[in-house]
Amino acid sequence: MFATEDDLEVVAVLDHADDVLPASVRERPDVLVLDACLPGDVGIETLARRSPDSGVLVLSDRDLSAAASLRLVRQAPRVGLIATDASPDELVRAIRQIARGQTVLDPELMLAAIRVKDNPLTDRECQVLKLVTTGATAQEVARKLCLSAGTVRNYLSRILTKTQARTRIEAIRKAEQAGWI
Repeated sequence: MFATEDDLEVVAVLDHADDVLPASVRERPDVLVLDACLPGDVGIETLARRSPDSGVLVLSDRDLSAAASLRLVRQAPRVGLIATDASPDELVRAIRQIARGQTVLDPELMLAAIRVKDNPLTDRECQVLKLVTTGATAQEVARKLCLSAGTVRNYLSRILTKTQARTRIEAIRKAEQAGWI
């Protein structure tokens, strides 16, 4: 799609979020277009710090939690957020706006983000709960996050208390419905 635009050039196409930072430092693009559902962790704040001349346009699924969308927008000075179902023309227009230093925000995503309840969970608790959504055990979560299994169980206990849930499944459901994960 971008090949038909005279003023746009794709310098890299990546399959994993962990590859974004090295590619952005190497290629120095004007705009980074990131899929919020790309596997791995981009670390937009780090990306913005290490590639300060690059704007960031995040493609967000409307099903992504509103809180996650708002968190993405708050992390970088030249950032935009647009839905993955935006038309090709809207996407190209958004890239050009970000390149000019303007902010692009999808109105529906922002409205959902504004309406989301304050998240009582810490970032680490959200990480733990997201891994639990995959069916990971406390031991598997501990290995993935370089924690002890006991620490993970403590996080899970606090998550249950904060979400007022009786089970992990109920905590996941409540956190997803509230837009916290």
